[in-house]
Amino acid sequence: MRESRSFYMKRTTLFLDPGLNRTGMTHLWKRIVLYPVAGIIILIVPLRGETMDLPSYLRLIVSKLSRDIGVRFYQDLERMEKTEKYIAAEFASLGYPVTKQSFKFEGRTYHNVIAELKGTDPDAGVLIIGAHYDSVRTTPGADDNASGIAGLLGIAKLLAGKQPGRTVRIVAFALEEPPVYRSRNMASYHYAKSLHDKKEKVEGMICLEMIGYFTDRPGSQHYPLPFMKLKFPKIGNFIAMVGNRKSKQFTDTIASNFKQATDLPFVTLNAPAIVVGIDFSDHWSFGKFNYPAFMVTDTAFYRNPNYHAPSDLPDTLDYSRMAKVVEGLAGAVEKMNK
Repeated sequence: MRESRSFYMKRTTLFLDPGLNRTGMTHLWKRIVLYPVAGIIILIVPLRGETMDLPSYLRLIVSKLSRDIGVRFYQDLERMEKTEKYIAAEFASLGYPVTKQSFKFEGRTYHNVIAELKGTDPDAGVLIIGAHYDSVRTTPGADDNASGIAGLLGIAKLLAGKQPGRTVRIVAFALEEPPVYRSRNMASYHYAKSLHDKKEKVEGMICLEMIGYFTDRPGSQHYPLPFMKLKFPKIGNFIAMVGNRKSKQFTDTIASNFKQATDLPFVTLNAPAIVVGIDFSDHWSFGKFNYPAFMVTDTAFYRNPNYHAPSDLPDTLDYSRMAKVVEGLAGAVEKMNK
C-alpha cells in the first residue's frame, strides 16, 4: 500500500483465497478490512462463517489457474508446479488424503494429483473422475481446462465427508495437450496403466473436458457430421456426455442419475472413433485398457469460439450453469455409490 502524508479514513475490503473447514461442507471467506489512517493500517478484521456459493467457488478456481498462474504449457515447469501444488492444497483443505503419481516426459518430471474418498465396500472397485490441468502455449485455458479442474474440486467439495460404498478417486492429470495428445505419454495413460498393472477393479471413468462455456444464441452449436443437427440441439446451452460404444451402459447410468440431480439440459452420445471428437480427451487413455469411460464437455470447438485462443478467459464462462454440471455429477456419483 502506498504511504499517504494526509489524514484520511477509507474502508477497503479485500477477498483472499478461501479457507475450508475439514469436512469441506462449508466454504469460508477470509475477509480483511483495512482502515488506512495517514498511511498506516490500524485495523485488520478476519471474519468467519460466510459461505461461498458453488458458482463463486468455481470462478475462484478458474481465475486462479487461468489468470493468476496463466498459460500452463508443459515446458513451463514453474507454472506447472504452481498448478500442481495449488490443486493438491485445495484437495487437502477439503479433508482428502492426497497422493501424487510421478512420470517423466522429455527428461522432465510431472505429477498427477490424486484425492481419494474411501468406500466402505472393498470389493466394489473404484470410480475415477479426472481432468487435465495443462494448456496449450497459446491460451490461458479458462475453459480448456481450468473449468475441468474447477469441476473436479467442486465435486470434491460436495462429496467431502460422505461415505460411499465404492471408492472414488478424483485425479488431476498433468499432461493432455500436444505433443502428448492421444499418446502413451499422456498423464492419464500413465495413471490408467498403473490401475491395469495393479489389476484394480475400475467401475468407470468420468472425464471433465471443458465444462464452462454456454450460450443461448441460435445456431451456436455445431457438430462433426451435418445430419447430427437433426437429432441434437442447435443452441449451445447444454452439456454433453460423450464416449465409445463399449461405455454406453456406464454413460447411461451416470446420465440417468445426473438428470435427477440437476435441471441442466444434457445429451449423450456413444459412437465409434470415426466421429471426430468422440475420444478427444483423457477418457481415451482409459478406453485403451477397456475401462468404461466418457467425457463431460461443452463440446469445445464445436461451440466455444475461444478454443485454444488468448481469449479463453475466466469472464467468458457461465458459472451458474457450470455449477449445475458439478451438482449433477456429484449427485450422480453419490447415487451410484450408495
